[in-house]
Amino acid sequence: MSDANELMINLIRERAVVKQDVYERTHASFEIIKDLLKEVVEEISESFGDIDDRVEFYYNDKGGFEAEVKIAGDVLVFYMHTNVFQFDRSHSVWQSSYLQNDELNGYVGVINVYNFLADSFKYQRVHDRGYMIARLFVNREDHFMVQGKRQMGYLFNDFINSTITREKLKSFVQSAIIYTLGFDLYAPPYQAVQEVTVGEIMNMSNNLKIATGKRLGFKFSHENEISD
Repeated sequence: MSDANELMINLIRERAVVKQDVYERTHASFEIIKDLLKEVVEEISESFGDIDDRVEFYYNDKGGFEAEVKIAGDVLVFYMHTNVFQFDRSHSVWQSSYLQNDELNGYVGVINVYNFLADSFKYQRVHDRGYMIARLFVNREDHFMVQGKRQMGYLFNDFINSTITREKLKSFVQSAIIYTLGFDLYAPPYQAVQEVTVGEIMNMSNNLKIATGKRLGFKFSHENEISD
């Protein structure tokens, strides 16, 4: 075997195995998250009781890589990416001895969390926008961290020392829901909605095609942005 072929085989053997390990750990974490989503929705629904039967809660398992919950007027979609990534070399985690001693610890799976308006799905408003509010990274040793809005960006940012537990994942799920419930729908600036096409008006009663999003027409500059 030539030196080049040997190098290629070694790289494949080393990195392919690591990526498979990362994928399996991430998928195991996602299965726990799915179970927790169902559990949390049931707890919320039971505690809310019959206060107002117009307020809905549900959990929907959409297969191996996606799940969603409806909490009142919001839908949270949890989506596990099937690929494995490496932290960008500019990321602060590379400053740690944990990654410097073994760069393979920098390979991670990703679980994204998106927030949508429930009416966007109910009325099939396909042009409506959702927002990523968090993403969870998991490596082969179950070390994890979260990039996210507000409390999610600092409660779960110790990748070097934090490892996955059911309790921590439940806290992550609850934090995502709490953030969503406090993330209100703002009316867009007048200039952003003052024009509409004839087709949009003609179809509005059937399709409600004027795009809607919680911050449509606004920027997130006044919010705490997703952190490193």
